[in-house]
This record gives sequence, structure tokens and C-alpha cells, in this order.
Amino acid sequence: MALLNSETGARRVEEILSDSVISSVNLAEVLTKSIEAGHTIETAVSTLAILELNVVVFDELQSRKAAELRPLTSKFGLSLGDRSCLALAILNDATAVTADRIWKSIKLCPIDLIR
Repeated sequence: MALLNSETGARRVEEILSDSVISSVNLAEVLTKSIEAGHTIETAVSTLAILELNVVVFDELQSRKAAELRPLTSKFGLSLGDRSCLALAILNDATAVTADRIWKSIKLCPIDLIR
């Protein structure tokens, strides 16, 4: 969202985008936010297509990991989308990218704060 809205942190997102993956759950979130901002689904999809995102389908293993993270993250207010991102990172020994500083407190996987 930072990149699409030209927010602080957009440059960092641009730097890492080609080597990154996004969960299909998080893609749904981005599309939803675009629609809430007044864009049509067609515009949102075509805009995101330009970014050539590497979308990972949210599968059973990720579902289980995201559910398992709920007790560990509920006090921090993390959503299903947040936990989906973290689950994907954990299962792939990767770094989760976020603008949400609270993720650093959780220490479940490496976190890259974009701002």
C-alpha cells in the first residue's frame, strides 16, 4: 500500500519488490483497500499487474501457521492478514516486510520495517 499510495517507505518497497513474494491473502487486502479508496476492481487489478507481484497461494500449511500465531499475536492486535504475511515468512525462512513497528516486538522472524 505504501508504494501504491506514494507513502513514506515506498522507495524501500520498490527496492525489494522484485525479490519478494506476497500471500494471496495480503493481495486480497491490497485490492480491498484500493476498492475502498474508490477504484474499481478492474483498475486495482491492472495497477497491481504492472508490479508483477509474485503471489503465493494461501495453502493449508500457511493456514495452520497463521492460526497457530493467533495466541502469540492477539495482544498486539495482529489481523489475519498480518498473520498470513508472518506465516509465509516463517515457513520460508524469509523476512517479513511491514510498516507496522509492533511486529518488531513479536520476534517470530526477521522483520524489515519500510519506515
